[in-house]
Amino acid sequence: MVKYQEDTLDRTFAALSDPTRRALLARLGERNAISVSELAKPFAMSLPAIMKHLDVLSDAGLVTREKAGRVVSCRLTARPMEQAMEWLNRYARFWSENLDRLAAFVEENPWPTHPAPQPIQALPTGQASPSRAGSTHRSKKSTPPGRSRKN
Repeated sequence: MVKYQEDTLDRTFAALSDPTRRALLARLGERNAISVSELAKPFAMSLPAIMKHLDVLSDAGLVTREKAGRVVSCRLTARPMEQAMEWLNRYARFWSENLDRLAAFVEENPWPTHPAPQPIQALPTGQASPSRAGSTHRSKKSTPPGRSRKN
C-alpha cells in the first residue's frame, strides 16, 4: 500500500474544498505567473479576502508567491495535486474494477427484455375477486342527532 503524507493530503483537500480557491487555481493554470491584483479582478471580494484564500493555497503548497518590488506574483505548484491524484486514482481503480465485474456479470446473465405476459384467468360466475374476498358489506348505522348549540 502506498504511504501518503496525511498532513499534505489534508491540507490539499481542505484548500480544494472551497470554490473560490478552485477558481483561483484555474486562473493560475491558464498563465505561468500572474499578479495578485490581476488574479483578484474577476472576483467580487476584497483584496484582503483574496489574500486569505492565497494563504490557504500557499500553506497547502498549491501556490508559490514571489515579490518583485511592489508586485506579488503567484504561480501554480503541481506536486500536492499529484499526490491527491494518486490517492484518488486508487479509488478510481477500485470502482473501475468493480464496475467491470458488474458489466461482465450482466453480459453473462442478461435480463429478458420483455417479461412473458401472464394469462388472465376468468373467475367462475358468482365468485368474488380475490381482492374483495375478505371484505364484507356493512350497513351504515345512523346515530341520533346530538345537541345543537341552540338547545
